[in-house]
Amino acid sequence: MTSRVLETDQERDQWIALLNAKKLPMTVSVEDGRRRSVAQNRLQRMWVNEAAEQLGEYTAEEYRAYCKAYFGVKIMCEDPEWAEAYNNGVRKLSYEEKLAMMAHPMDFPITRHMTVKQKKAYLDAIYQHFSSLGVKLTETEAQ
Repeated sequence: MTSRVLETDQERDQWIALLNAKKLPMTVSVEDGRRRSVAQNRLQRMWVNEAAEQLGEYTAEEYRAYCKAYFGVKIMCEDPEWAEAYNNGVRKLSYEEKLAMMAHPMDFPITRHMTVKQKKAYLDAIYQHFSSLGVKLTETEAQ
């Protein structure tokens, strides 16, 4: 499957040319917006590392899994198709099993499907949560 984020008229024209060159039948879908940014991903990693260092109770990977389970699932379940897949496959698992699914090596995909707007809401929830626990988090423009 070919996927691209188009941000200019030239990129859109190139995409149209690619579609015109493909044989039919084909399936095409279009989404408004774009996927989360690299800067947002780095900030998320920085924050779970800072939480692990300052709180000391869990590893950064465990905090990452926790954030995906508690904040990311809620955001992604706003999409009915995603919610149905989650409800059919993961919701019935125990708390421990859900966290294991969110962490490496299973790494259930949550944030990789987020748009920039969704990832901002996710980062805001993480910031609020860890700040309320007294964690001093780095602040950047990526939020």
